[in-house]
Amino acid sequence: MAGASDKARFYLEQYVPELQEYERKEIFTREEITSITSKRSGFEHTLNARGSRPSDYARYATYEMNLDSLRKKRCKRLGVKSTAFNGQRTIFFILDRATKKFPGDMGLWMQYIHFCQKEKANKKLAKVFTKVLRLKPREWGLWVLAAKHYAESQGDMSTARSYMQRGLRFCKDEVKLWLEYTRLEMVYLAKLAARRRILGLDGVEKPAQEPQAEEDEDMLTLPTITAEDIDPDARKGIEEVDDDALKRLASAPAFSGAIPIAIFDAAMKQFSNGAEEAEAFFDLCATFKQVPSTMRILQHILDHMQEHTANCAETAICTAKLSLLNVEAESASFPLVLGQTLSGLKRNENDLPYKAIPKLAEKAVEMYIPYLEVDSELDEDVMMVLQATDPVAAFVEKLRKEGRDADAQMVEDHRNSMDLG
Repeated sequence: MAGASDKARFYLEQYVPELQEYERKEIFTREEITSITSKRSGFEHTLNARGSRPSDYARYATYEMNLDSLRKKRCKRLGVKSTAFNGQRTIFFILDRATKKFPGDMGLWMQYIHFCQKEKANKKLAKVFTKVLRLKPREWGLWVLAAKHYAESQGDMSTARSYMQRGLRFCKDEVKLWLEYTRLEMVYLAKLAARRRILGLDGVEKPAQEPQAEEDEDMLTLPTITAEDIDPDARKGIEEVDDDALKRLASAPAFSGAIPIAIFDAAMKQFSNGAEEAEAFFDLCATFKQVPSTMRILQHILDHMQEHTANCAETAICTAKLSLLNVEAESASFPLVLGQTLSGLKRNENDLPYKAIPKLAEKAVEMYIPYLEVDSELDEDVMMVLQATDPVAAFVEKLRKEGRDADAQMVEDHRNSMDLG
């Protein structure tokens, strides 16, 4: 116990100059400083005694974060522009000790990462990412978190891609990582497209160079031309890309959708051309309607599915989704397109194995639900068609007519859970 007390005393002594300055500048009163010292003493004795837990460090760090928030408010109110000390250094010190003692505790690492992000401590955050990823390379979410930080906060797509590439070395079997890599690239394309629209640079896309499909055991082969290649200053963020760079970018693979396509192709090799995985890629990319190359990407995915998984419900539903993608429910052409889509689904249903038909029905219901939700805007004939093609609702009604209310409720609950998902 004496050893623990000595350690606690040693750490507490480090805070003395800080507290003296707070008192001298009247940021905290003497009574408040006494309370702060007492709180820190309690935490330090707990941490340096046997049996300390990760939650003890987490509580200590949270206390210091709240204290620092109060310090900032007091400084602002008093007009104190700067102090020689701040809570950031103290909190870093606590979290460094915490992650060193409990390197396997993800809660502590996430607290550390979130604090660095909040404080915009980018240099420190880079070191934290390096440490935790060395310890936890199979935590695919960490690779995504690091990549998103560099892409969104730093405007550094080169480093963001590097994190995703390295993550795939360790987590090849995690489809969510492949999808997040694709999302990262689609968000980047959306930002570039928005910037081009603002500058009035929209135009017809030129034919794009296809990615080279080289085999590599560890690294995903991507097109070599990116925004950074066209303009080195692009790494500073989308806002820094000048007009000429954006014009040149229009015909580069980075803007034409070749990178998401390359990611998809590599993922399909990893997941043996799985229909479910391909549909997940399709659905993700379909949400980026504002990206000029989205239709090209979706058509590539669909072509791949029709070649490798033609007789699957996933392929049939993706075909239907693509036909309705850019058709507004309120438009005059929607009823015609809808009818053609329904006819196509019916033809595909006849070609599917019997066991795939229920899956197609559920997917069809899920696809049409958004149109049912805008019933006040839709033509009555369209509403009638949509409701008539809802096999789950029809099935529920059939069960109720047969007096099987319990079964009907069970099916309806399943549909509700699907809707919420």
